[in-house]
Amino acid sequence: RSLFVDLPGHGTSDRPQDFGYTLEDHADAVAVALDAARIAGAELIGHSMGGAVAIVLAHRRPDLVSRLVLTEANLDACPPPTAGSSGIAAYGEDEFVAGGHARVLEAVGPLWAATMRLADPRALYRSAVGLRKGSDPVMRTVLEGLPVDRVFLQGEHSGELVGRESLQAAGVRVVTVPGAGHNVMFDNPDAFVAAVAGAG
Repeated sequence: RSLFVDLPGHGTSDRPQDFGYTLEDHADAVAVALDAARIAGAELIGHSMGGAVAIVLAHRRPDLVSRLVLTEANLDACPPPTAGSSGIAAYGEDEFVAGGHARVLEAVGPLWAATMRLADPRALYRSAVGLRKGSDPVMRTVLEGLPVDRVFLQGEHSGELVGRESLQAAGVRVVTVPGAGHNVMFDNPDAFVAAVAGAG
């Protein structure tokens, strides 16, 4: 059985205005979904911020996770200014909701806008702030210490993965996907599927 989960405030999920949208909040929401579906020992596949959420979930609820496949997951707090979350978090919350959201959608181009427009502006802002804050301990440290099978996919066009050697020394299998950027699953779907299946 496969579950495709939209995080709160994103896609078709509810958009609660009193939700914090931190990485821990998102991880706890996914845990509720897995508990409701009576799933334990799941293989979690997470992309970008979703990968960070998956790491935090595996740390907070190890009973729910047996394997992680992370695609260009955020591993560190305070990403560089070029990161989408940094640009969003540079606004104040009300400023972003009132007009910053529209400006960001215009600036990121049609590919990113196609997904970002499906998120509630306040949820998108708070999620970006939460991602910049990171988790405690930070996601990279958690990932290196997890006792489950871990695969990290890095797009070739994204450059060298910072801390690759340390991740590999901790047992994380790092795979550079040829011909791919941040959206590995779109840029090289065959390599993505092979990694998910454990053959990549």
